[in-house]
Amino acid sequence: MNRILWADDEIDLLQPYVIYLNQKGYEVLTANNGNDAIEITDREPLDIVFLDEQMPGISGLETLQTIKDHHPSLPVVMITKSEEEGVMEQAIGQKIADYLIKPVNPSQILLCLKKHVHEKTIVSEQTDAGYRQEFSDITYMIDTAETLQEWQAIQRTLSQWEIRLGEADSAMQEMLAMQRKQANAAFAKFVQRNYGDWLRDRATAANAVFSPDIFKRVVFPSLDKGEKLFLVVIDNFRYDQWKTIEPVLSEFFTVTDDRFCTSILPTATQYARNAIFSGLMPAQIKQMFPDLWVDEDEEEGKNLHEEELIRSQIERYRRHDTFTYFKVNESDFCERITAKFKGLRTPLNIVVLNFIDMLSHSRTESKMMRELAGDEAAYRSLTLSWFRHSPTYAMFRRIAELGYKVILTSDHGTVRVQNPVQIIGDKNTNTNLRYKVGKSLACKSKDTFVIDKPSAYGLPAPNLSSSYIFCTGQDFFGYPNNFNYYAQYYTGTFQHGGISLEEMLVPLITLEAK
Repeated sequence: MNRILWADDEIDLLQPYVIYLNQKGYEVLTANNGNDAIEITDREPLDIVFLDEQMPGISGLETLQTIKDHHPSLPVVMITKSEEEGVMEQAIGQKIADYLIKPVNPSQILLCLKKHVHEKTIVSEQTDAGYRQEFSDITYMIDTAETLQEWQAIQRTLSQWEIRLGEADSAMQEMLAMQRKQANAAFAKFVQRNYGDWLRDRATAANAVFSPDIFKRVVFPSLDKGEKLFLVVIDNFRYDQWKTIEPVLSEFFTVTDDRFCTSILPTATQYARNAIFSGLMPAQIKQMFPDLWVDEDEEEGKNLHEEELIRSQIERYRRHDTFTYFKVNESDFCERITAKFKGLRTPLNIVVLNFIDMLSHSRTESKMMRELAGDEAAYRSLTLSWFRHSPTYAMFRRIAELGYKVILTSDHGTVRVQNPVQIIGDKNTNTNLRYKVGKSLACKSKDTFVIDKPSAYGLPAPNLSSSYIFCTGQDFFGYPNNFNYYAQYYTGTFQHGGISLEEMLVPLITLEAK
């Protein structure tokens, strides 16, 4: 039974309310002054307090302050005859749960209880009911999807339900996880059937924006309109993570969220992000700019030449756009580049944010980070916490103040892997867990996508007999030797490089300064 304290100097006149609440299943404790109210809150476990603002002795506001000092999480509803703005502001400043003007009626009281005592239960029940009602529709979408736009709609729908069910701590999350697994299995088959055709005719392929097309399809048209632009690329940034931080950015941007970028394969920085900045497929980069391409077996960093690739793309289209380029790996550097924005005149400004990539890798390597981001909901929460409290938030706010438009996207997302599968390859095979490139690759799993002719898919071949093999769903590769170690260490970690909705369909968002 939920317990209420009602403190009012005219409590005897409120007995009909007390009886009404008793009939609704609540136990109501009463007090007729502030001191008694404080004593009861210190002595009795309570779910909510209704507090009169005008009482003899210590006032309602003084009583409120003491109660909140002793019990910060206890919801207090202020009830008063006064409609003075100053009184309301004082009460709100002391973090009241709600504010009611006398005379109140029973339905107002009941609404307060539902909102502040039963909200979590009601939200969970309503969210569960909404998902159950939509479950069949989502299954039908998955079973009948034939275009990339339909798969984008599925990714948007699943991500939004994952956020809603996660926030409601719903029992339906397990069912949704199964539906996500079903969707990824069907999506992998869809990609295998169509990926080659998309690459052969990207200009008309499903009217989609692929990694190499972002400048041509999005950035250059914006510059041609005379718009001042920031292109912000967040490494390893998934659509559900975007939806988590969207409300924060909506404070100072008008958001247009009606597109996705489809990451090329492999969904890895070396391939997808270099494709964004060059406007080329990886095989073309290696052929045209051999000094700017780093093979899998080389020790050099795979994304050290992004500024040169951007410049090459602008020149290739015979444009004369000037630009700035910043890669942010550390918070203090983000603060320094934000300070530089004060006198910014450049029409195109490109920022690469690597924090999410570092977060996913540190979660793999650090036991503490695994605890902090134990599941998808916790991973999203950690992303939001980072964004709110990092210099990145200040950077976006400063961009808005300067009146720049922002294109926000990612090179690829990540998927939480659960199923290790054995693979055999030669000693030069790369180390990524979601895709392998090398000679003599052999895997017994039927749920992989194999590319025997890399050049046909815009991929470089380290050797004449090289092939690529990609994991789908939640699988990840492990070698027969030390297989159990791989299985134990990497299960439940966030990886990228393969085929899944989370890895391939990433945000492509337009932000207009308010």
